This record gives sequence, C-alpha cells and structure tokens, in this order.
Amino acid sequence: MTIQQIIENIRLDLNQLGDETVRQSSQRFFKSDQITYFYGVKSPDVKTLIKKYKKQVLALSKKEIFELCEELLKTNYLEEAGLACAFTASISKQFIPTDFKILEKWINLYITNWAACDTLCNHTVGDFIMMYPEFIPELKKWTNSPNRWMKRAAAVTLIIPARKGLFLDDIFEIANSLITDADDMVQKGYGWMLKAASQAYPNEVFQYVLSQKEIMPRTAYRYAIEKLSKEQKIVAMQK
Repeated sequence: MTIQQIIENIRLDLNQLGDETVRQSSQRFFKSDQITYFYGVKSPDVKTLIKKYKKQVLALSKKEIFELCEELLKTNYLEEAGLACAFTASISKQFIPTDFKILEKWINLYITNWAACDTLCNHTVGDFIMMYPEFIPELKKWTNSPNRWMKRAAAVTLIIPARKGLFLDDIFEIANSLITDADDMVQKGYGWMLKAASQAYPNEVFQYVLSQKEIMPRTAYRYAIEKLSKEQKIVAMQK
C-alpha cells in the first residue's frame, strides 16, 4: 500500500470516528493562539487507529515513514499528529544522527500547540537524544529561537531522560536559558522538565529552584516543586 493510500484511509477513519461534541470539548484545552484542528476523535479511538495502521506503516521504509508522518503533521489536526508521533516513536531504534535535522524541521514548521509538541518531543525526540546525547548542544540552541514551540521543545525533550536521572547539568543550563521567558507555554515546559528531574535528584532541584526563586516565574516555579517532599515545598513556598 502506498503512503498516499494509507493517509487517505487514516483520514477516512478519522472522519467517520469524529464527533462534534468531542471536537468542541477538545478545543477548550487550547488557547486561540495555538493553531489546532480536531476531528473530534476520542483518545482510545486514536490508539485503536495507531494499532490498526502500525503494521502497514512499519512495512514502509524509514524514509517513507518520515514522509507519511510529515504529511500528517502538516495539517495541524491533533489526531493526525498523534498518529505521526506514534509511528516515529515506533522506529526510534532506526534513528541515525542525520535524522535530527528532520525532527528539528518538524518542530519548527509544523508544531503549533503544546500537545503535539509534547507528544513528539517526549518520545521521538527524547529517544533520539538518549541515543545521541552529542546533540544536546543543538537543543540548547533552540532556547534562543523566536519560535515558542522550539523553546518548549528544548525542555520537554528531556522529560523522560530527566526521570531516568540523565543530563542534570544540561537540564539546569536549559532552564537557565529559558528562566526569564514570558511565554507561559515555555514556562510550563521547563518547569515540567525540572519537576521530572526532581524525581531522580530532589535535593539538587530543590537547591536550584531556591537559588532562582527571585527570577523564576510563578508558573514555572509551581511546576518545578510539585514532586518535592512536603518539607521542601514548605521551604520553597516561604516568602
């Protein structure tokens, strides 16, 4: 089956499964400045479609899978992005260093909301970075991007590595680069990264947030301390 046939079948299924009530309720999770479209398909049904098409997609070459996923990401439909992210994560063991530029392009051109950003970066890009940590300096460059999703991506790519106790110094460096950013999507992104790091390094993150308390926005600060001990949170919240 060709790429185009698979995409057409996926969209046919999404249209058939779409529900107007679900579509309208999904919209409330996204501010108007985030370009996001919905078929109105429930998450369990999207997961069912991922299973339905996974075998057909994995029968394609990696190059073809990337082409298919790029076509899905281009539309800004959340359900299509979910499928694309699942398919790319499924082939993460096949990643090679030159694939980084493809992933970077997708974030810069096609990611327009927090959900697609997080789904792509937590798994696909996060897997890539754990395979090729020499690309962490490239993540750090994203913190200077004018694109809010590139900046959020720099942080949320390290969520799963952070939980595993990886890259703590780099996490603090990325947080430092983003710490005065006024965008709440960026603040929540690096706050979440720090929260994830606190699961492996609670004391180090505790000391870090205290040292940055005067300049870290409240939104990021609250995210960062969420998983700390009760005693640490009491100290962290003192004025």
